[in-house]
Amino acid sequence: MAALSEARRLVVKIGSALLVDRDSGSLRTGWLRALAEDVARLKTRGVDVVLVSSGSIALGRGVLGLPPTALPLEQSQAAAAVGQIRLARAYEEALAPHGITTAQVLVTLEDSSNRRRYLNARATLETLLSFGAVPIVNENDTIATDEIRYGDNDRLAAQIAVTVGADTLVLLSDVDGFYSGNPRVDPSARRFDTIARITPEIEAMAGDAGSGLSKGGMKTKLMAARTATGAGCAMAITEGSALHPLAALEEGAAATWFLAEDDPQAARKRWIAAMKPKGEVVVDEGAARALAAGKSLLPAGITAVRGRFGRGDPVTILGPGGSIGTGLSRYTAEEAARIAGRRSDEIEAVLGYPGRAALIHRDDMVT
Repeated sequence: MAALSEARRLVVKIGSALLVDRDSGSLRTGWLRALAEDVARLKTRGVDVVLVSSGSIALGRGVLGLPPTALPLEQSQAAAAVGQIRLARAYEEALAPHGITTAQVLVTLEDSSNRRRYLNARATLETLLSFGAVPIVNENDTIATDEIRYGDNDRLAAQIAVTVGADTLVLLSDVDGFYSGNPRVDPSARRFDTIARITPEIEAMAGDAGSGLSKGGMKTKLMAARTATGAGCAMAITEGSALHPLAALEEGAAATWFLAEDDPQAARKRWIAAMKPKGEVVVDEGAARALAAGKSLLPAGITAVRGRFGRGDPVTILGPGGSIGTGLSRYTAEEAARIAGRRSDEIEAVLGYPGRAALIHRDDMVT
């Protein structure tokens, strides 16, 4: 059985209907302060936390006096621009009393579908978490058009969970789990405590109904669950409107847990191993020993670069004894060739701009 108490890296999705009062369009500050207390408690336990928060458009439309109905794209983007700054400030003010630094991260679908952008986002989020910050992630509604949108934060949260290698994803929703039917219209609908595998029968049970402020229905939550569990991340759907929703979940509140198929690191390694390499880097004996010990590949250990590849592309790593493994390069082939054999502190002088210390990070490598 999955449980929040087992989480080491947690992503929490917060819907608009939980964060913004439906009638007044104002922020539910008491609820947000209680959530911040939950996050602070998890942080003291050593849990990394990322919040994927809706609410920018809902907040912005109230400020601009826009109606609580579907908006044209340009009005939605204007509302988002107004709401994003208020949303970020609200989280900062809620978490600051606990000594927690917040960071705003705005993304679009392109940022995960483009490997270079994906790796940049991953590196930024990893660095923020290493500093103990809590990233507040939202879709960049001010610039996103339909063709580059996630469209709902359930799937965005799942993708962020994959990006940061989270082991647990919690969708705070307006329902307390996944049901065999719509419980609002079907009194016989039953809630599942645990779903080990998303079968066609489970998919057929999903409806499309969503609340007035949120876009995600149960189908999008199932899509999120498929993405998360396939990457080794357990996922929970639970009702989140009451104060301290994460503490309630940890204490056994009603929820549906989707069980992970694997652990996050193993799932990522399997994904990298399945890629077709676009080039090769040859390393010396010292680098080969370091890689065998679980270290990252530094430019100093590279003796040759072959092929044409870009940042984020998979490359084969060759040692004195043959193939060592596959990894995702943080540099293009041209850049890699220029810094081969150089110390990490020489990269900026060689390339003319600061770069990452490792050419291939150990988390992006299968050996």
